[in-house]
Amino acid sequence: MKLSDFDFDLPEGLIATRPAKPRSSARLLVARGSEIEDKRVTDLLDVLEAGDRLVLNDTRVIPARLSGTRHRDSAQGPVQAQIEVTLLEPKADGTWGALLKPLKKVKDGEDIVFSDRLTATVVSRDEGQASIRFNLTGDDFDAALNEAGAMPLPPYIAALRAPDAQDKEDYQTVWAKNTGAVAAPTASLHFDDELLAALRAKGVEFTYVTLHVGAGTFLPVKVDDISEHKMHSEWGQVTAEAAAQINATKAAGGRVIPVGTTALRLIESAATDDGIAPWEGPTDIFITPGFTFRVADALMTNFHLPKSTLMMLVSALLGVEEIRAVYDHAVTNGYRFFSYGDASLLIPKS
Repeated sequence: MKLSDFDFDLPEGLIATRPAKPRSSARLLVARGSEIEDKRVTDLLDVLEAGDRLVLNDTRVIPARLSGTRHRDSAQGPVQAQIEVTLLEPKADGTWGALLKPLKKVKDGEDIVFSDRLTATVVSRDEGQASIRFNLTGDDFDAALNEAGAMPLPPYIAALRAPDAQDKEDYQTVWAKNTGAVAAPTASLHFDDELLAALRAKGVEFTYVTLHVGAGTFLPVKVDDISEHKMHSEWGQVTAEAAAQINATKAAGGRVIPVGTTALRLIESAATDDGIAPWEGPTDIFITPGFTFRVADALMTNFHLPKSTLMMLVSALLGVEEIRAVYDHAVTNGYRFFSYGDASLLIPKS
């Protein structure tokens, strides 16, 4: 298929720059095949059934945007200048991959001061990125980063407004646990403690998995033939307990419904001919129309960018024509798009 097959017109006014308050009051488009209903996220209590299992990504977003001052000694004396840093991912050697702006003027060995507590040294630069090593690790690093950093809002929100303190709450799920993401699993932002408790009381079950969402999730597709696209890689884990819970639900005839494309991509990466197995490692799974889903029975997700890999994923699940109808309906009826926007529940025809 061609990239143009996943394009649509989106008015800028439909891009949400703040989430709904409370979280669960956001709108919810429910699509059962070609049948569309307009609801609210709180209506999940009516749509979901006892025995359904929601698969939730428990990654925790780090405040990955940092402003600092770089320092180095030169033949003319000490040099310092402002620099913007966006953390990408931790590496096995203890350094962090990062985007530095400006990168061309930076030299290996330079020190960057972000706050009285947090500094870093530039270790190396390669292919438009840098590796930096912080002066702190563990809990001390987490605390200092939380003080100095800002949430890494997606570029389509950051282009409309700057991140602020409210985003540290808004851009984090209520069950966030395992630190490592630089983007939120945004469909999960619609859940609050009250809705979770009500769903549990109804008999809906929950399984937690981890996929650390990387900055690559925002990379555009640059090839017209989508089969030539190289998908970014992200680290994930499905524990033995999580796999057993999902397999038990499948065996009992319940539905397995990932909340967010990150959870879906992870459980399909861990899929086997007999269900799902414990799994850990990087995944670059690229889901396009024609993909055979072996674990997910439905998907709760936000509304995605035109010509994105996530548009291809939802088209693979529900059907290309069905997704076109869903997005036409969403635009016409003023649904709010992207990370802070409204949600959809996509239930393919059996």
